[in-house]
Amino acid sequence: MKTFKLFFGFALVATLFTSCYTEVIVEENHVDPVPVITLAELVTSYDLWYVDIERTQGNGYIPFLQKAFTVSFKNGNLYANNNLVGFGNQGNGLGIDVGYYDTYNGRLEVDHDLDGFYNFEVTQLNNFEIELYFPQQNISYVLEGYQRNTFDYDRVFYRNIHYFLQEYNTWEKTYTSEYGNLNEFDYENYVAFLPGGGDGNFKSSQDANGVHPYDVYYDYTGVYNVDDVSGTETLKYLTLDYDYLGDEYFELSVLNDKTIELFHNNSGTLYEFTGRGYIEYKTAGEGKLRKTKADIAKTMKKISKF
Repeated sequence: MKTFKLFFGFALVATLFTSCYTEVIVEENHVDPVPVITLAELVTSYDLWYVDIERTQGNGYIPFLQKAFTVSFKNGNLYANNNLVGFGNQGNGLGIDVGYYDTYNGRLEVDHDLDGFYNFEVTQLNNFEIELYFPQQNISYVLEGYQRNTFDYDRVFYRNIHYFLQEYNTWEKTYTSEYGNLNEFDYENYVAFLPGGGDGNFKSSQDANGVHPYDVYYDYTGVYNVDDVSGTETLKYLTLDYDYLGDEYFELSVLNDKTIELFHNNSGTLYEFTGRGYIEYKTAGEGKLRKTKADIAKTMKKISKF
């Protein structure tokens, strides 16, 4: 009996110990800490911020952003590519120095050399896009971030050829091929593309070669348009619509930053024009204001009625 009691007691204790012990495994979800960067680090995380005009919202515009193809924030200095002449080369790809910036209390403060002071609210839309919102005018601009070694300067250039044409006071004819039929355009020695209307107006002149760009007398005015050629970005169609004289059609090629080539389809004649009177778009009264495709279409519709 004693032996049984001892065995029973041992067995009872073993049973109780076994039944009371439960292995509890708690799985913890591992969450990587969200990296927190400052606004100063955010705006300098990319070499270039492309200003996507098509996604601008609000009435009116902010001049220095409306002119710029790209902006850059480097060590307190604000840079911008306002021109397509020299695009990718000016300022080692960043453009020209146009002002200063600072980040304070979560705001981006910009002091532009000519346009003055702006205080932006900045929203990070994703890993490569930010939105600059200016509450005083209820305007927002979307910027896309790129590094210089991956940014396609050529693509931006050729998609905005109509602005490139506006970056000289005039284009002087400097070459006419010996081949091709005689035509009215043989007598046109200067063509100026005006920045006011997007694809807007142009002027042409039969003045002799060598006239100062500001002294050219223009005989004709009309509407010009630049269209894409299917299958290529580097070749464009240029249409010069002369009032009462009909249209002239060309294939437009860019040879370099100051020389364009126009092939006259009807006559088979090739022309070269050289830019005269380069306009650096920094001064307050000069320079194109980039427009959305919808705004350009509206402008063209209005001009074509006259």
